Amino acid sequence: MEKRRVAPEIRFDGFFDDWEQRKLSDIKDVRDGTHDSPRYFQEGHPLVTSKNLTESGLDFVDVSFISDEDFEAIIRRSKVDKGDIILGMIGTIGNPVIVDRDDFAIKNVALIKVGGETPNSFLIQQLKSPVFEKYIRVENAGNTQKFLGLSKIRDYVFLAPSVEEMKRIGAFFASLDQTIALHQKKLDRLQCLKKAFLQLMFPQNDGETEPRLRFANFVSEWEQRKLKDLAEFSKGNGCSKSNLTDEGNPVILYGRLYTKYETVIESVDTFTIEKENTVISQGNEVIVPASGETSEDISRASTVSKPGIILGGDLNIIRPSNEIDPVFLALTISNGKQKKEISKRAQGKSVVHLHNSDLKEVNLLFPKKEEQTRIGDFFQKIDHTIALHQTKLEKLQSLKKAYLQKMFI
Repeated sequence: MEKRRVAPEIRFDGFFDDWEQRKLSDIKDVRDGTHDSPRYFQEGHPLVTSKNLTESGLDFVDVSFISDEDFEAIIRRSKVDKGDIILGMIGTIGNPVIVDRDDFAIKNVALIKVGGETPNSFLIQQLKSPVFEKYIRVENAGNTQKFLGLSKIRDYVFLAPSVEEMKRIGAFFASLDQTIALHQKKLDRLQCLKKAFLQLMFPQNDGETEPRLRFANFVSEWEQRKLKDLAEFSKGNGCSKSNLTDEGNPVILYGRLYTKYETVIESVDTFTIEKENTVISQGNEVIVPASGETSEDISRASTVSKPGIILGGDLNIIRPSNEIDPVFLALTISNGKQKKEISKRAQGKSVVHLHNSDLKEVNLLFPKKEEQTRIGDFFQKIDHTIALHQTKLEKLQSLKKAYLQKMFI
């Protein structure tokens, strides 16, 4: 009988030897940070915990700061150097990161020092692979709190190839990660650009009657009227997740206004069976959630561009008159003065509610119809560009996930 090869499904040309078992503590110096709770300050040395480790890297936005004395005490035990790997041990387990700075200390975080024959560029991908994810699940099974102790991390046994093959694998994934990071930066820039334009192209504060930035040749003043004088109002009808089917009529659930849909809803991927008293879109309705977690979150709107879509419960439906472009209306409800006014009208504590009676009293600032349409078209183009970049990024992330599955065992 032919001996079964110990090798992954995908390999680089020129490598044929079987992969061999390695124990992490045999090839690396593995430590952890402090488990004490030092006193925090407004400034000082950053103290990184599991919450600061994300899939995309090390996040210092919500980091705590400690004194010189505590910092020196922690780094005597576990000093972080550039090129080291750190990963979460409590709460969010994993999310390994190769660090590119050394000015912080760590708490409840494992530290794998750079050095030895096994390059960290290979090891970090091994720790991101399904192999290590499975190890975490098995070792954490039955625990009430997510926790992976230092001894379990040190005892982790995995398969690895020769040093040269490890270097090739590490370089390959480093290049792929760099491409993903570049696409993420492009996407972040576009989203920041959109946010900046929204602030400039809609009046933001009390007393402002027109935006700071307008398209050329539009000079007439913006008009202010009650929304009830410019639209008709109705409600969606009950449909919950339990009513969803694999096929049927497309349906919009209010919760997805928070998680999926942008200003214009062009396609819907949830379905249900039409029932009596079902509310169906005619096209160009503006929908606003009737409940949410915060008054700020609930102040958002989307335009349903197509007819024939079921509008579920907990949706306020606005059908604007011919004076108002629906895309412009959705944008202005979600931004600037109108958003702030709607937030003030929303009521509730643990759950915030917004009714059509609240929306009717909103003071709407708007320009001539032609300018409204130009504004709506402009932001639709930005949204389409963002969607394209988002799709490219998701494809790259899926590609990396597939390689991790096929290039490690």
